[in-house]
Amino acid sequence: MKIRRGIGAALALAMSILPLAACGSGGDAPQEAHPSSIKIWYYEEPSSGQARGWLKAADIFTRQTGIKVDFEVKSFTQIAQNGSQFLNSDDAPDVMESNRGNGSAGVLSTLQLLTDLKPYVQKYGWDKKVRGQAAAVGKYDKRGVMDGNTWYGVSSYAEMQRVYYNKDLFDKYNIPIPRTFDQFVAALKAFKSHGVTPIAADAQEYGVLWLWWQLAMTKADARFVDDWQLYKHPVNWRSKPLTFATNTIRDWIDKGYISKNATGMKAEDTTTAFIKGTYPIYQTGTWNQTRFMEQVKAFDWTASIFPGAKMVEGCAGNLLVIPQKSRRKDAAARYINVVLSKEVQNYIGNKGGVPVAADTDAITNPKSRDLVNEYTKASDASRMSYYPDYPAPNLTDAMPAAFQELVNGTKSPDQVLDTLHKNYDDGVAQLDLDDD
Repeated sequence: MKIRRGIGAALALAMSILPLAACGSGGDAPQEAHPSSIKIWYYEEPSSGQARGWLKAADIFTRQTGIKVDFEVKSFTQIAQNGSQFLNSDDAPDVMESNRGNGSAGVLSTLQLLTDLKPYVQKYGWDKKVRGQAAAVGKYDKRGVMDGNTWYGVSSYAEMQRVYYNKDLFDKYNIPIPRTFDQFVAALKAFKSHGVTPIAADAQEYGVLWLWWQLAMTKADARFVDDWQLYKHPVNWRSKPLTFATNTIRDWIDKGYISKNATGMKAEDTTTAFIKGTYPIYQTGTWNQTRFMEQVKAFDWTASIFPGAKMVEGCAGNLLVIPQKSRRKDAAARYINVVLSKEVQNYIGNKGGVPVAADTDAITNPKSRDLVNEYTKASDASRMSYYPDYPAPNLTDAMPAAFQELVNGTKSPDQVLDTLHKNYDDGVAQLDLDDD
């Protein structure tokens, strides 16, 4: 097994996904009957449970088949902005990690850059392992809208946003771990009264955006999520979920619950600060759970879904897709099947990830077991809201930019909602959803 780091800056967004629609790429590439290796591109945090699971699967796969696995680590930006260029070239990998959602995997499917996985789903029974909302993010219709009829990707893990609490800081100031939204706000106020900025959140990337969406999910329901993600009805841009969340972010900035220097912070900054014990509260993705389990040495911590959440921010994890131009599709599918095996799924769970097909009883780490049970309960109740930038490709960059202006005060909450409204409508219009 070989792992190589991708090099070079990402190409300009203007040359990304949508302009390639005219290039066309359909048709199967000639297949190698007996490949000596397969190539996999991914951007997952290498220390995460899921990434470790993929590496373990590679060792098992090579022992079973004699086929080597060459990994290349890309950045999220490289894949998100340039996925279509990568997949439309003769250097396309055999398996690629792809962001899920209409604006990512959905667009790639409409460009005929991804393999229809139906034969492999039937051969290996993946639909018996990956079900419900976990399956929805891997299936797209002819318009590229998720929860369709065609499998273009498979999630081997899940993820969600949780609130991580530094229990030692809560104990130091005699503040209880919150179980309700009102208790959460009371904790923010109490920490600030002691001169402590309570919430770690970055605005240079996605931290404030994700906090905003989870705040909206304290007021939203499944219909709101369907309207946002699946275009079932027009989004009401002055609805309670959106106005409450946007006004609350501004209010928490004004009160000092979120640091005003968030505009200069990236996700790694806030993650490292929480690990060092700087902040008592950090909402982040469960991909950081493994890091906290292994790197937090100076204090005890606990975590849970955001207090008062009706819907939970998250979904099944990024997809493993097989590019249409791969010449080793059968081997690639066999590798994915190993990833979905009980051995690898249980391993992902014990390493702090959220497996989609594990035996819960086989997950022995208490923190990992709590996480898996919490996700499973929310997913089984269809409470997962996905992420706010899924509806269109442009939102991945446009939404964080809008929240930078909210945090630094150059736009009011109403102006930010107007900006988001325009970005959303512009992005969805580019998808040409009426063209079947």
